[in-house]
Amino acid sequence: MSETSVTRFYDELADGYHLIYSDWDASTRRQGNALGALIGDDRGEVLDCSCGIGTQAIGLAMRGHRVTGTDLSPRAAARAGREAERRNLGLRVAAADMRQLPFGDSRFDVAVCADNSLPHLLTEHDVRAALTEMRRVLRPDGLLLVSTRPYDELLRDRPVSTPPQVHQAGDRADDGERSVTFQLWHWHEDGEHYDLEHFQLLPEGGEWRVRTRRTTYWALSQDRLTRLAAEAGFSDVQWRLPQETGFFQPLLVARADA
Repeated sequence: MSETSVTRFYDELADGYHLIYSDWDASTRRQGNALGALIGDDRGEVLDCSCGIGTQAIGLAMRGHRVTGTDLSPRAAARAGREAERRNLGLRVAAADMRQLPFGDSRFDVAVCADNSLPHLLTEHDVRAALTEMRRVLRPDGLLLVSTRPYDELLRDRPVSTPPQVHQAGDRADDGERSVTFQLWHWHEDGEHYDLEHFQLLPEGGEWRVRTRRTTYWALSQDRLTRLAAEAGFSDVQWRLPQETGFFQPLLVARADA
């Protein structure tokens, strides 16, 4: 999966990304609170290097953190900026590859890479490169938060689809009535990578209009990602589960080496 195709996937999804959630605003607050509890009360400089349309970045900004958001998708990053502006929040955004972050060394107190973004990188070389960049822009003892799908479980079961998620129109005029999102997964022969077909069913004139997008992921086990984080310069690597944190995915939590 090339950088261009991942960018295209999220550029095309940016306008309708909130439809993945039953209530995107509530999810934004909930995820910001869960990540904020791990960060603590210090209002530091936070980099969300896979900010998408701002789900985590906006939630953290609402808690008073000084947040910068970057994303491979220019359209997603631009929407994050607009959504933050609508909420009177200060959120700096830019389009950037997490393997080449456009910041100086030791700039941030916290680096966030959430919502299964890191597994878009399909080799150890690329994952290590991204983690090394996150280490570079973190101050000594800075906090790293990375969330992925529960891949240890998924590697055992290798599911071929996800349950449908229904978004009910709220106060957004562009929501229509209801929309349905689901995914089909096609596992590669190596048993670790999978192609994902992302379906959105949108109401249109009494019928359903179907939008389909495709991308590829690497089902990174927790042990492998722990090792790659250590190789990139992180220590005290721990995995925190949703039942502990209230975040919807397992979280790798680590500290930048001094």
